[in-house]
Amino acid sequence: MITSRDNERLKLVRKLHDRRWRDKLGLFAVEGEDLLEAGLAAGLEPADVLVAGEDAAPELLAEVSTLAHPPRVVAVFRQDDLPRGTRPVTLALWQVGDPGNVGTLLRAADTFGAGVALSDGCADPTGPKAVRASMGSLFRVPSAGFDESPGKRVALVPAGGAPLPELRIDGDVVLVLGAEREGLPAEILDRCDERASIPQPGGSESLNVAMAGAIALYELARRDPR
Repeated sequence: MITSRDNERLKLVRKLHDRRWRDKLGLFAVEGEDLLEAGLAAGLEPADVLVAGEDAAPELLAEVSTLAHPPRVVAVFRQDDLPRGTRPVTLALWQVGDPGNVGTLLRAADTFGAGVALSDGCADPTGPKAVRASMGSLFRVPSAGFDESPGKRVALVPAGGAPLPELRIDGDVVLVLGAEREGLPAEILDRCDERASIPQPGGSESLNVAMAGAIALYELARRDPR
């Protein structure tokens, strides 16, 4: 059992809190038995597993945890083992920098059978907060680069677009979403085939990007349950 905080396995978990180390090593950590089970169920083999009281002293595992209530298990997975590719419906995220939103959008994509495409400047989906928000969907949803997904590109804008319920579905669809504050820049809007807006009869000015993505996926699934 690990009894020293200077143990290399614990040091690795600490390093993986930092995106630079995740990118350099091609690894990421997950905390908790549910996330470990999600990875295993998806067919991924962890690079390491640390169980409190078995592999490491509980207080030492707690020190490398990012949670308020330390988990019993911390596992390390390889980024290259995550699913890659595209699906007929894709959420393309342009510089969505909040990891909670990225993780929640992964979860929404998982629910409705969609893929996710990420631009440079998006939060790292393998970061601790994004992994937790995805609730294991990270292991099941294929991802691609922002421009890699084929299909009709529809920019979701807060207002001024065609009402989303009237959007014609014909073949693959890429729903393009931007960060909440900045939205989609003109050069990205110009590359889209169409603009659509979610009708908002209430008084709110706009929806959270994760909410907008989930609503849009539901609308497409409701009308065209592929």
